[in-house]
Amino acid sequence: MPADNHTLFDPVTYILTGIPGTEESHDWMSIPFCLMYVATLFGNSLLLFIILTEQSLHEPMYLFVSMLAAADLLLSTTTVPKMLALFWFRAGEISFAGCLTQMFFIHVSFTAESAILLAMAFDRYVAICDPLRYTTVLTKSVIGKMGLAIVTRSFCIIFPLIFLVKRLNFCRTNLLPHNYCDYMGVARLACDDVTVNVWYGVAVAMLASGLDAVLIAVSYGLILRAVFRLPSKDARLKALRTCGSHVCVILMFYMPSFFSYFAHQFGHIIPGYILILLANLYVLIPPMLNPIVYAVTTKEILKRVINLFYRCCSRSSLLS
Repeated sequence: MPADNHTLFDPVTYILTGIPGTEESHDWMSIPFCLMYVATLFGNSLLLFIILTEQSLHEPMYLFVSMLAAADLLLSTTTVPKMLALFWFRAGEISFAGCLTQMFFIHVSFTAESAILLAMAFDRYVAICDPLRYTTVLTKSVIGKMGLAIVTRSFCIIFPLIFLVKRLNFCRTNLLPHNYCDYMGVARLACDDVTVNVWYGVAVAMLASGLDAVLIAVSYGLILRAVFRLPSKDARLKALRTCGSHVCVILMFYMPSFFSYFAHQFGHIIPGYILILLANLYVLIPPMLNPIVYAVTTKEILKRVINLFYRCCSRSSLLS
């Protein structure tokens, strides 16, 4: 039950209320959420399976794609099953520890994806601007160290959020107007001053995702300069095509972030359910579309996807 507004309490459980103002539509909303989650699981699992089992795809670009697929699976699996339980069974209760755990993995996944996109931009920069050194610069050992650095950075940046929330005293309510545990959503339920929480959240956004976005933009500025110096039009088009899928994924990842940021700046004139829906874009849209983009725009991956389905269909016809 919600706690009294003037009484301090230790939040044993929170109650996720879903998207405010849309409670009567939760059953219908669960359908696209479920379909997107199934597509996310299938697409990213298939992508991981193909890259890990095909020796010819053990190259830097595809290894980074597999890292992105793993981060997408973690992000969506951390959030969507609880959303569906809320929509289908009205099971909105979540323990305080469970809420902190979900919040931690959501933000770790998001921070890791931003760093992976930066690593992929560096991969494209070396491939186009210094192709002769590509295999010597981006060895499997270097890629492994980059992956470890991405995980370590994400953990070190997000772990303090847990202590910043645990130090707060809660006295308002344990009703959380969201369909997953968001850092600032939980912090705003406290009766303490949350200025430190707000500024740390801003610092994380600026120094992690914001800095990554700037470095990605610089990388592509250098890539474009190198591409337009190529002598032939065909060479320029070929070089740009190798970056097409990565650019699409970057836009799908950062655009919801910018939309959500500006929406919160004008939160007093934008309905609450719009803000929640924009927040859901983080955990639903990019993880679902990323494997589709890479399967459609990358010939090597598309070829192996088709071959895999052909082998599966051949085996099923032989068994029947």
